[in-house]
This record gives sequence, structure tokens and C-alpha cells, in this order.
Amino acid sequence: MKLLVRNLARTITETELLALFEAHGEVQSCDLVMDQESGKSKGFGFVEMADDSAAQAAIDALNGTKQAGNKIRVKAADEKPETPAEEQIWPEQEGE
Repeated sequence: MKLLVRNLARTITETELLALFEAHGEVQSCDLVMDQESGKSKGFGFVEMADDSAAQAAIDALNGTKQAGNKIRVKAADEKPETPAEEQIWPEQEGE
């Protein structure tokens, strides 16, 4: 399950973010979103956990907790479609 973690302190590192979630289960990936110009954190990231029950346990344990002075928000990330919306073929478009 992929999780969205918001309201992170701008000073948090991927290593620190990873450590928060590893306490709740196996982490498959951890990506802190960085500003391309400044190289600093944008204050949110994504964590993907191998097991859905471990991911839910992490949500329950970490959502609303203070980390480095910020009250973080953790929830399941919305899945984006594989194909951008403008490229999707809708049933009424087939065979036109």
C-alpha cells in the first residue's frame, strides 16, 4: 500500500522518514519530494509498505503525531491511472 505523508518538517531526511515507518513493518520504498531548484524538502513524501495491515497500523500510529515539531498527516495515497486522462480511450470513442 502506498501512503502519502504530509506536513513534514522541511528538515526531515528520507532516512528519518524511513525509520518512522519501518517501526510498523517492511517498507518497500520511501520518497521525500524535493524542490528541484532549492534541493530542499517540499514537506511531503510517499512511503510504500509491503503489507496492507502494516500500512494501516502505520497510519493509525503516526497520523496526527508530532514529528520534528510538525503534526503530520498520513493516509493511503490516491492511485493515479497508468495512462494520463487525455490519452485514455473511453468506450464511446472506440472505433470512431
